Amino acid sequence: MDALSRAVNEAQKHPRSLEQELSYGTAGFRMRAEKLDHVLYRMGLLSVVFSKYKSGTTGLMITASHNPEEDNGVKIVSTLGEMMPMSWEKYATQLVNVSDALIADSLKDIITTENIDMSKPATVMLAMDTRPSSKALAQAATDGIEALGGTCKNFGLLSTPQLHFIVCCENTQGQYGQPTEEGYYQKLSAAFGKLNSGGSKSKYRPQLYLDQANGVGALKMKEMCKFLGDGLEITSVNDGSSGKLNNQCGADFVKLNQMPPAGINLEPGMRCASFDGDADRIVYFYKTSGGKFCLLDGDKIATLFAGYLSDLLKSSGLKLNLGLVQTAYANGSSTSYITDVMKVPVACVPTGVKHLHHKAEDFDIGVYFEANGHGTVLFSNDAQKAILDQSKKTGLDEATRDAAVKLETVMNLINQTVGDAISDLLVVETILSQRDWACEDWDLAYTDLPSRQLKVKVEDRTVVQTTDAERRTTHPPGLQEAVEGLAAGYKNGRAFVRPSGTEDVVRVYAEADSQQNADQLAYEVGVQVYERARGTGDRPSPPS
Repeated sequence: MDALSRAVNEAQKHPRSLEQELSYGTAGFRMRAEKLDHVLYRMGLLSVVFSKYKSGTTGLMITASHNPEEDNGVKIVSTLGEMMPMSWEKYATQLVNVSDALIADSLKDIITTENIDMSKPATVMLAMDTRPSSKALAQAATDGIEALGGTCKNFGLLSTPQLHFIVCCENTQGQYGQPTEEGYYQKLSAAFGKLNSGGSKSKYRPQLYLDQANGVGALKMKEMCKFLGDGLEITSVNDGSSGKLNNQCGADFVKLNQMPPAGINLEPGMRCASFDGDADRIVYFYKTSGGKFCLLDGDKIATLFAGYLSDLLKSSGLKLNLGLVQTAYANGSSTSYITDVMKVPVACVPTGVKHLHHKAEDFDIGVYFEANGHGTVLFSNDAQKAILDQSKKTGLDEATRDAAVKLETVMNLINQTVGDAISDLLVVETILSQRDWACEDWDLAYTDLPSRQLKVKVEDRTVVQTTDAERRTTHPPGLQEAVEGLAAGYKNGRAFVRPSGTEDVVRVYAEADSQQNADQLAYEVGVQVYERARGTGDRPSPPS
């Protein structure tokens, strides 16, 4: 029996039971776990074909990130740890939606179109988060990988960024690091230790309260702390010992609700952070002496990173192009601060890390973050070479050499493959320590405009179509004009709507000069979406 026949035969164990059409997006495939068995089997098949196409090891991550525990999902990782290219998303969509009998035909179509040599070997690295459904779905994926003759390396429980890291290390023959979980801890902890070697501080304290969303990040941060030693004191909250994944906790909860998660009794002087369920997002937060909750989200992290890297570049004498990439969700104050005060170029792209990652590659050093806390820094090959050469150059004064060495070390602390909550946490702590800042000092750079996000349930989210990096709608007719008219009625008013990439909802974002006005603007825009995009369920409720 040849490989394609075997793939069809094995599919009988994982029959397609869904009538609805699925689409591979930024989050891969994501839905209720009980509907995913055939999806995982077929993505196992595709990851083998993709491995042969790339002539390298690919990855397959089972997670639904910040979604409820009852959901799950799957994403394919490319050979350098980046996301699967957008040009292959259509193949994933095609393969998942064909009938069981047409699996071989669908695979043949992909193989022929991309001229893939199926005699090449294929290896797929598999990992999963802590959801109860993950183990059975991992078996379905393994069945798919092995049905096409691929080799499956199952790493068990990993954070999403750890799998991306390990895949990259494997395909770069160890140049990026060792392709093991321990190699991940060793690389990051060594860089952190080098950058944080002594020196007393007046404001910064190496003490952090960390909400880990009851997810896989709790397990992995515990292991990382063994490598960090006494470098950082972390008080773990929502570590999975009790409580439900992403329930009343996690980065998404804190960001959307503008409040601390369950388990943290927030008091002035505490520095806190939250991971999401698969540890690829992070946000910080604190309480002022006056009792106000303050969020330090992806925008704040991006400006912290960009400012630090910009200063190091100037001190090192290197002439490299630094840029920052945002989405429409970036707070307007952050964009103004970056362009007008920091003088760093800003690019805006559609929501989804694949768009930010791709755009960041246009710069020598590209910082990208979504407001939700997902982001990292990319260093081009030329930038890496220039930094390494400068750090080893003789004849430099001490300050110039020190800046170049710090840049080299920061490169090793950053997980360039994908946004990584653990890596980003260590970078934030490093910068705060070196600047001797408390959260209040970090937050002083600029003041966020008050904002509000809403979700409106609709019959079909695809009726809402957008342009201009999702900042304007083109359909349904009249919606954009209505949004603009409402926003114009508020000081500093800005609003946009976009279809969700993962659920049957339309997302609403609004900013204004006060929280009351931001809440009211979001409600009014939400009503327009409900009426014009055929909303279902409850109509948006007026702000209390």
